[in-house]
Amino acid sequence: MKIETRSTALTTKDRTKVGGYAAVFNSPTDIGGMWVETIEAGAFSDTLTRGDDVLALYSHELERLLGRKSSGTLRLAEDDHGLSVEIDLPDTSDGRDVATLIERGDLKGMSFGFIVTKETWDDTQTPPVRTIHAVDLREVTITADPAYTDTEIGLRSLSAMKDSKVRSANFNAAARRIQRKMELDLRTRRSA
Repeated sequence: MKIETRSTALTTKDRTKVGGYAAVFNSPTDIGGMWVETIEAGAFSDTLTRGDDVLALYSHELERLLGRKSSGTLRLAEDDHGLSVEIDLPDTSDGRDVATLIERGDLKGMSFGFIVTKETWDDTQTPPVRTIHAVDLREVTITADPAYTDTEIGLRSLSAMKDSKVRSANFNAAARRIQRKMELDLRTRRSA
Protein backbone atom coordinates (compact mmCIF):
# COMPACT_ATOMS: atom_id res chain seq x y z
CA MET A 1 0.00 0.00 0.00
CA LYS A 2 1.36 3.42 -1.00
CA ILE A 3 1.33 6.20 1.59
CA GLU A 4 0.03 9.53 0.34
CA THR A 5 0.89 12.87 1.85
CA ARG A 6 -0.65 16.30 1.55
CA SER A 7 0.81 19.65 2.50
CA THR A 8 -0.87 22.99 2.57
CA ALA A 9 1.16 26.17 2.58
CA LEU A 10 -0.16 28.99 4.69
CA THR A 11 -0.88 32.17 2.83
CA THR A 12 0.20 35.51 4.26
CA LYS A 13 -3.37 36.36 5.25
CA ASP A 14 -3.52 33.26 7.47
CA ARG A 15 -0.44 34.23 9.47
CA THR A 16 -0.26 36.46 12.49
CA LYS A 17 2.30 39.16 11.86
CA VAL A 18 4.17 41.04 14.52
CA GLY A 19 6.44 43.98 13.98
CA GLY A 20 8.46 46.57 15.76
CA TYR A 21 12.04 47.63 16.43
CA ALA A 22 14.77 45.29 17.70
CA ALA A 23 17.16 48.24 18.06
CA VAL A 24 16.67 51.99 18.23
CA PHE A 25 19.35 54.36 16.99
CA ASN A 26 20.96 57.03 19.17
CA SER A 27 19.19 55.85 22.32
CA PRO A 28 21.71 55.62 25.20
CA THR A 29 21.17 52.46 27.25
CA ASP A 30 22.75 51.45 30.54
CA ILE A 31 24.36 48.02 30.21
CA GLY A 32 24.31 46.64 33.75
CA GLY A 33 25.95 49.74 35.21
CA MET A 34 29.19 48.81 33.42
CA TRP A 35 28.84 51.15 30.43
CA VAL A 36 26.34 53.19 28.43
CA GLU A 37 25.78 51.94 24.91
CA THR A 38 24.43 53.68 21.83
CA ILE A 39 23.78 52.18 18.41
CA GLU A 40 24.61 54.49 15.55
CA ALA A 41 22.33 54.78 12.51
CA GLY A 42 23.55 52.45 9.77
CA ALA A 43 25.03 49.87 12.18
CA PHE A 44 23.06 47.05 10.52
CA SER A 45 23.46 48.09 6.88
CA ASP A 46 26.41 45.77 6.09
CA THR A 47 24.60 42.71 7.46
CA LEU A 48 21.39 43.58 5.63
CA THR A 49 23.09 44.24 2.29
CA ARG A 50 25.21 41.06 2.49
CA GLY A 51 22.07 38.97 2.85
CA ASP A 52 23.23 37.12 5.96
CA ASP A 53 20.64 34.76 7.43
CA VAL A 54 19.13 36.07 10.66
CA LEU A 55 16.88 34.19 13.09
CA ALA A 56 13.81 35.48 14.92
CA LEU A 57 13.65 33.94 18.40
CA TYR A 58 11.64 34.08 21.56
CA SER A 59 13.76 35.12 24.54
CA HIS A 60 17.11 34.48 22.77
CA GLU A 61 16.48 30.71 22.79
CA LEU A 62 17.43 28.84 19.59
CA GLU A 63 14.88 26.15 20.39
CA ARG A 64 12.12 28.79 20.26
CA LEU A 65 12.44 29.75 16.60
CA LEU A 66 9.75 32.13 15.32
CA GLY A 67 11.08 32.86 11.85
CA ARG A 68 14.17 33.40 9.74
CA LYS A 69 15.25 35.77 7.04
CA SER A 70 16.25 33.07 4.52
CA SER A 71 12.75 31.55 4.56
CA GLY A 72 11.03 34.92 4.19
CA THR A 73 9.23 34.67 7.55
CA LEU A 74 11.47 37.43 8.99
CA ARG A 75 11.86 40.77 7.28
CA LEU A 76 14.41 43.35 8.42
CA ALA A 77 15.11 46.93 7.37
CA GLU A 78 16.88 49.98 8.67
CA ASP A 79 15.01 53.26 8.77
CA ASP A 80 15.61 56.57 10.56
CA HIS A 81 14.36 55.14 13.86
CA GLY A 82 16.26 51.83 14.02
CA LEU A 83 16.19 48.19 12.98
CA SER A 84 12.64 47.46 11.85
CA VAL A 85 11.42 43.87 12.20
CA GLU A 86 8.39 42.02 10.85
CA ILE A 87 7.81 38.34 11.66
CA ASP A 88 5.16 35.93 10.38
CA LEU A 89 4.55 33.98 13.58
CA PRO A 90 4.34 30.21 13.13
CA ASP A 91 1.28 28.21 14.08
CA THR A 92 3.17 26.57 16.95
CA SER A 93 2.71 26.77 20.70
CA ASP A 94 5.45 29.44 20.90
CA GLY A 95 3.97 31.39 17.99
CA ARG A 96 0.48 31.38 19.50
CA ASP A 97 1.84 32.15 23.00
CA VAL A 98 3.87 35.09 21.71
CA ALA A 99 0.85 36.51 19.85
CA THR A 100 -1.33 36.20 22.96
CA LEU A 101 1.30 37.75 25.23
CA ILE A 102 1.82 40.67 22.83
CA GLU A 103 -1.92 41.23 22.49
CA ARG A 104 -2.27 41.29 26.30
CA GLY A 105 0.62 43.75 26.61
CA ASP A 106 2.87 41.32 28.50
CA LEU A 107 5.52 41.27 25.77
CA LYS A 108 6.43 44.76 24.59
CA GLY A 109 10.11 44.73 23.68
CA MET A 110 12.78 43.24 21.51
CA SER A 111 16.48 42.55 21.63
CA PHE A 112 19.12 41.28 19.24
CA GLY A 113 22.18 39.05 19.15
CA PHE A 114 25.22 40.40 17.32
CA ILE A 115 28.98 40.57 16.92
CA VAL A 116 30.40 44.08 16.97
CA THR A 117 32.61 44.80 13.96
CA LYS A 118 33.19 48.52 14.54
CA GLU A 119 32.91 50.49 17.77
CA THR A 120 34.36 53.42 19.68
CA TRP A 121 34.75 53.89 23.43
CA ASP A 122 34.80 57.09 25.46
CA ASP A 123 36.57 56.24 28.72
CA THR A 124 36.62 59.86 29.92
CA GLN A 125 33.17 59.39 31.42
CA THR A 126 31.93 57.18 34.23
CA PRO A 127 30.52 54.79 33.24
CA PRO A 128 32.32 54.65 29.87
CA VAL A 129 30.32 55.18 26.69
CA ARG A 130 30.36 52.65 23.88
CA THR A 131 29.12 53.64 20.44
CA ILE A 132 28.39 50.76 18.08
CA HIS A 133 29.00 51.69 14.44
CA ALA A 134 28.64 48.28 12.73
CA VAL A 135 27.58 44.75 13.67
CA ASP A 136 27.11 41.29 12.22
CA LEU A 137 23.48 40.63 13.15
CA ARG A 138 22.76 37.02 14.13
CA GLU A 139 19.29 37.14 15.66
CA VAL A 140 16.42 39.31 16.80
CA THR A 141 14.31 38.24 19.73
CA ILE A 142 10.98 39.09 21.29
CA THR A 143 11.48 39.47 25.02
CA ALA A 144 9.74 40.63 28.18
CA ASP A 145 12.87 42.33 29.52
CA PRO A 146 14.83 44.12 26.77
CA ALA A 147 18.15 45.82 27.54
CA TYR A 148 17.12 48.61 25.19
CA THR A 149 13.84 49.83 26.67
CA ASP A 150 12.99 51.92 23.59
CA THR A 151 12.48 48.77 21.50
CA GLU A 152 8.93 47.69 20.71
CA ILE A 153 6.85 44.86 19.32
CA GLY A 154 3.18 44.74 18.39
CA LEU A 155 0.66 42.72 16.44
CA ARG A 156 0.43 43.81 12.84
CA SER A 157 -2.48 41.60 11.85
CA LEU A 158 -4.97 43.24 14.24
CA SER A 159 -4.25 46.76 13.05
CA ALA A 160 -4.23 45.57 9.45
CA MET A 161 -7.62 43.89 9.97
CA LYS A 162 -9.03 47.07 11.54
CA ASP A 163 -7.61 49.17 8.68
CA SER A 164 -9.03 46.71 6.16
CA LYS A 165 -12.49 46.90 7.79
CA VAL A 166 -12.38 50.71 7.75
CA ARG A 167 -11.30 50.75 4.08
CA SER A 168 -14.03 48.25 3.24
CA ALA A 169 -16.68 50.29 5.06
CA ASN A 170 -15.51 53.47 3.33
CA PHE A 171 -15.53 51.74 -0.07
CA ASN A 172 -19.05 50.36 0.52
CA ALA A 173 -20.34 53.76 1.65
CA ALA A 174 -18.81 55.42 -1.43
CA ALA A 175 -20.34 52.75 -3.67
CA ARG A 176 -23.78 53.37 -2.12
CA ARG A 177 -23.41 57.15 -2.68
CA ILE A 178 -22.43 56.61 -6.32
CA GLN A 179 -25.36 54.21 -6.82
CA ARG A 180 -27.81 56.76 -5.31
CA LYS A 181 -26.38 59.54 -7.49
CA MET A 182 -26.70 57.38 -10.61
CA GLU A 183 -30.32 56.56 -9.72
CA LEU A 184 -31.06 60.24 -9.07
CA ASP A 185 -29.43 61.25 -12.38
CA LEU A 186 -31.42 58.57 -14.23
CA ARG A 187 -34.71 59.80 -12.69
CA THR A 188 -33.82 63.38 -13.58
CA ARG A 189 -33.12 62.41 -17.20
CA ARG A 190 -36.37 60.42 -17.47
CA SER A 191 -38.46 63.28 -16.11
CA ALA A 192 -36.81 65.87 -18.38
